[in-house]
Amino acid sequence: MSTTDTDVGGLITLTDDQLDPYVTHARTREFLTGPGLPCDSTLLGFGALREHGLRTVADLAGDADRLAEELRDQLVIGALRSLDRDLESIVLDGTTGEITSASVRRNPAPLDLSPLAPSLEALLRFAAATEELTLSRGLSGPPGPFGPKAVAETSDRLSAVFEDAVGVDGVPPYWRMAALIRPLARIAGPGEGLVLGLSKRLLDEEFGAGEIMRFEDVDFPPALTHEPTRRFLRETGLPEDGFLFQLDTEVPLPALTEYYADERPGDFSADLLPATADRLIRLGYLLQDTSLVVDGTTGAVLAWSEPDLTLRPLNADISTLAFTLWLLHREKTVEAAHGLGDAYGRLAATLTETLATVDPAACDPTPALPGDDGRRHWPEIFEDRTGGRLYA
Repeated sequence: MSTTDTDVGGLITLTDDQLDPYVTHARTREFLTGPGLPCDSTLLGFGALREHGLRTVADLAGDADRLAEELRDQLVIGALRSLDRDLESIVLDGTTGEITSASVRRNPAPLDLSPLAPSLEALLRFAAATEELTLSRGLSGPPGPFGPKAVAETSDRLSAVFEDAVGVDGVPPYWRMAALIRPLARIAGPGEGLVLGLSKRLLDEEFGAGEIMRFEDVDFPPALTHEPTRRFLRETGLPEDGFLFQLDTEVPLPALTEYYADERPGDFSADLLPATADRLIRLGYLLQDTSLVVDGTTGAVLAWSEPDLTLRPLNADISTLAFTLWLLHREKTVEAAHGLGDAYGRLAATLTETLATVDPAACDPTPALPGDDGRRHWPEIFEDRTGGRLYA
């Protein structure tokens, strides 16, 4: 379909001629020719509409004969966004005005449309509420509130926005997931010298008090001079088996150079280790060949990969590492109660977005260290369905 839309004051609008003959729903026509759509937001992207105009599912999917007749003239108007990439296409029914989402590909399997919103107005309202209520760290106003009560209240408020539009039983899976997972970013406020002030009680309640390892000063090597990290390890601690992370508890925490010299002599020569290996304190491992280390001077948490001899950012500090482990564990409980795993791609994206709200460094692919290729461990783990890691 060859059309060109108009970008007015940062909003995308279309003319009546451009909407013909595919959009016949009166309210949708009024919206697209009047208020219009935002060019982009955190969760929604309409850049393709601005660039290409209206396109049908048949235009984009190819092999239209494989599409059900009622799907061919549905309109792809944008995409659900996940950080810096598109997640799924946003599809408009030009007859009813209803909005769905789907993975529209050139050679599709039978297309599965998932409910998203009853109208364009509702779609924008849902997205705005999600972004507003889950903003954390006080970026656009006073900090907080934070804590378990704030998480529950935010979840309830988000759910109310969705339910007011579609009823309690009609909330689409994408928004139900947003209401259950994204508010978890508010579980803790700023810490003293650390990103988060996670409480000892929070980890005890989530993992069990007997499953949390707390260290003593005798366990710390001289290279661990970052006092907020030392305090967190003493007072708050880390889960011994944090789900996709195994803490070493048999010996005092070694610097990376000491670990290889004492535990695995001959595996690596000193020139293969990172230049800062003498101040990288090994906490345990993420995978058998990937060590989890903390920079003893700065407190940054990093992943050291033996196969490619690369040091990559993992978390901003020890508090956001603990939050990540808590988030993964909490998600398992929420998923079991609400069956979120049926929409796995959205779940992985929602977890990544929630982590990025608290700890952007954990998800930002911008190279930050020598040899860093931009790969980030946690987003990859969230998306690794075939490996079974998220639900192992």
